Amino acid sequence: MQSNGARGPVRLILAAAAVVSLAASLTACSDDSSPSDAASQAASAASRAASAASRAASAATQAGDSLASATAEAGRKFDEFKNGADAKDEVKTDGSANADSDGRATVKVTASNPTSSARSYVVQVDFRDTGGNLLDTTVVTVDDVAANGSKDATTRSNRGLTGDVDATVARAVRH
Repeated sequence: MQSNGARGPVRLILAAAAVVSLAASLTACSDDSSPSDAASQAASAASRAASAASRAASAATQAGDSLASATAEAGRKFDEFKNGADAKDEVKTDGSANADSDGRATVKVTASNPTSSARSYVVQVDFRDTGGNLLDTTVVTVDDVAANGSKDATTRSNRGLTGDVDATVARAVRH
């Protein structure tokens, strides 16, 4: 599935191709054997645009690969807890993520244990933009939450995220 973020690089590549085509046409129309200044400038601009589009497409691919890897890792961690109880309603985030010094989103997670003995929690937190698009996912463990008590942990995105980022509990297991 292609995300909205991947459309921009594709548009840049198409625009760069159009500029290269225009530059070739201008060169062919030149009165002498050397390309005109306008054609040279257009060709140079097209080259820069193509390079920028290539870098943007590469960054989009890397971001997609990073998200796929994080999602797979979250699945593996949850697979380790086959006999855990669904505890999504027992875990909350404080909502809006804050950027740390590396640009990674951090959020506090609170697990509230309603049972009569200490329990540990495995929590998947999804980081989303204001449009609801999934940007990253992490898994945090909240160990030894006291009976009828609560405990906090902090989770951090796998990569730098920009803009307004919300963090929500995607799933949680108590064991």
